[in-house]
Amino acid sequence: MALRYGTEAWEEEYRAEVARMMTTPPPYIYFTPEWAELFERAIKADAEYKQVAKDWEGTVCLHVEAAPQYGMDQDIYLLMDLWHGACRSVRLVPPDIGEKADYVITGSADCWMQVGRKQLDTVKGMMQGKFRLKGNLPTMVRYVKAAIRLTEISAEVGGTFPDELSPDEIERLRTRIQRISEKFIG
Repeated sequence: MALRYGTEAWEEEYRAEVARMMTTPPPYIYFTPEWAELFERAIKADAEYKQVAKDWEGTVCLHVEAAPQYGMDQDIYLLMDLWHGACRSVRLVPPDIGEKADYVITGSADCWMQVGRKQLDTVKGMMQGKFRLKGNLPTMVRYVKAAIRLTEISAEVGGTFPDELSPDEIERLRTRIQRISEKFIG
């Protein structure tokens, strides 16, 4: 049975799980909790982001659609809690929590990997119909520099892309995601 998101027990166990996963050195696989932890740290340390997002407030969810061919049998929701240039957290969260974010950007795993490879930024991807935005578009446009900087930071974090995994690694990722889901997503 999954822990309930938003509780102290969920946060404590999630942090402990991430710490266990990070005992192996990077690179980490994109969209995993340990990759999200590096992304959070990078956002927190980024002076440019702090400046361009100083008036931004709200939550942004990166919704990665299921990609069974890469071991991702279910959608993944990465929730970023952002407040006036600060990043409070980046967490994998249950779908119902992710969908309640102020902004939800939805795309395929392939499109998100293009972002990570600096082949596509999310703003251009939205204009091209590769990503769907749920949220207040005028506000997003007002803070487009912050959105672009988050895209750049995600690429700077680096990592291993799911489409680079061997068949055995894909199965290990599938098992890990299933275990994480059972414990934290429900």
